[in-house]
Amino acid sequence: MAEEAKAKGNAAFSAGRFDEAVRHFTAAIDLAPTNHVLYSNRSAANASLHRYAEALADAEKTVELKPDWPKGYGRLGASLVGLESFDDAVSAYRKGLEIEPHNEALKAGLSDAQAAAARAHRAPPGSSPFGNIFEGPELWAKLTADPSTRSYLQQPDFVRMIQEVQRNPKNLNTYLSDQRMMQALGVLLNVKVRTSEEMEKGAPEAELPNKSPKSESSQRAPESQPEPDPAPMEVEKDDEGKRRKAEAQKEKEAGNSTYKKKDFDTAIQHYTKALELDDEDISFLTNRAAVYLEMGKYEECVKDCDRAVERGRELRSDFKMIAKALTRKGTALVKLAKTSKDYEPAIESFQKALTEHRNPDTLKKLNDAERAKKDLEQLEYYDPNLADEEREKGNELFMQQKYPEAVRHYTEALRRNPHDPKVYSNRAACYTKLGALPEGLKDAEKCIELDPSFSKGYTRKGAVQFFMKEYDKALETYQEGLKHDPSNQELLDGVRRCVEQINKANRGEISPDELKTRQAKAMQDPEIQNILSDPIMQQVLVDFQENPRAAQEHLNSPQVMQKIQKLVSAGIVQMR
Repeated sequence: MAEEAKAKGNAAFSAGRFDEAVRHFTAAIDLAPTNHVLYSNRSAANASLHRYAEALADAEKTVELKPDWPKGYGRLGASLVGLESFDDAVSAYRKGLEIEPHNEALKAGLSDAQAAAARAHRAPPGSSPFGNIFEGPELWAKLTADPSTRSYLQQPDFVRMIQEVQRNPKNLNTYLSDQRMMQALGVLLNVKVRTSEEMEKGAPEAELPNKSPKSESSQRAPESQPEPDPAPMEVEKDDEGKRRKAEAQKEKEAGNSTYKKKDFDTAIQHYTKALELDDEDISFLTNRAAVYLEMGKYEECVKDCDRAVERGRELRSDFKMIAKALTRKGTALVKLAKTSKDYEPAIESFQKALTEHRNPDTLKKLNDAERAKKDLEQLEYYDPNLADEEREKGNELFMQQKYPEAVRHYTEALRRNPHDPKVYSNRAACYTKLGALPEGLKDAEKCIELDPSFSKGYTRKGAVQFFMKEYDKALETYQEGLKHDPSNQELLDGVRRCVEQINKANRGEISPDELKTRQAKAMQDPEIQNILSDPIMQQVLVDFQENPRAAQEHLNSPQVMQKIQKLVSAGIVQMR
């Protein structure tokens, strides 16, 4: 499955196994070649391996598949920076910001690309040979990913030190005496950098104390020409993050309140503001999707649900929240459905939601969608004229005794027109000829259900019951048919045959094997079981054996006589 391969790729990427991540993402793309997220992820993995040409190809494919997705332009910009196409990278980041102006990652990428472009245009002489490793947005990602340098990013003087080197690579020599800079160099160059003390002792020393900004600035060499300052890398403080999250929750609550008041436009504004403040809570997206659903803006609802699922996967959000987004998407797609084919993506969305979380409401929506799809398919397929043609073909094959072929045409006729009792009657006759008696009985009963006055339905049903040796039931069927058509010869002949068989059983004129077979079959009949478990009938049967006079009195009751007749017909009781 593509999702499984994607999950393996994400895990490998998080662990720094970029080659393995590329393999998994490639496998996922083979299974889902139109999934833009997979190309984006593989682009990031290739960029981490400095395979910028491959990263660029994947980034371009991402943008092609999903031109309104801002992250695709971030991937495009990072790849172009790696290829030192800084002006193109600036354009890519700007396109992404046109879609999502408040995207901090794109802002940071644009700032880095602009700084790199400025340095490339001037290329000052005498710059440090290590200066180029401090260029590009991947610098901060590498320092964050490595455990040995991650904590340094919380130290403002270290961040300023890196930014100084970014602005002017010649400043690197000034900071080489700082143990943290040496450690950062090792991470950026992918080598183990050891100090002279470490080499003497054979073990790493503790980190040197931070230098004050004043001492650092006093050691800097004067610059011959000022460099343009790029926007500093923002290190968001915990307090600021908490404040924004708290404000986002307030906006969400305000949105919930206005939603309940049916003030949908205002609710949309509140949820949108919450998203701008905190993009790590997908409930803002699912709530806004719910508003769009109420407003009848189903396409907007689907977009928000897709974005919620995608963002939820990235953040490893609660599976119940992802299931909610998928269910809401399915609901919107059902509203948009006009043909049976339109129900397929809705059904798929409900099925995916159930794999995330088994929710009864989602299951009901899935069943309703599948039923609606089936009904619409039947309606789209309905054509009485074609049904008549198929029935005639079936009749011709029946006359030629080609019963299996006739069944196929009758079945197609019923697909074209499921309300024609004649076709059920004809197919029941075919099933009877083929010995498929349960199927024939079912078709005959459906025929009678559709048209209770159609005598053929009763003759078909009676014939099946007769062949099943249920003579008493066949007799009832024929008699019921005669109520609608008293002079029907087939029904009259059916009654006569049933009476003959019942009388033979009464006289004991059947073989022991046949009697045993009929008794075994009768004991499985719920009606016979009810008669035998009735205390009154149990006493009647005892009286027949032990008290003939009392038995004669029982025969005066029509109800008792009818039950006795059923037991006789079934071979349970024999009259001598």
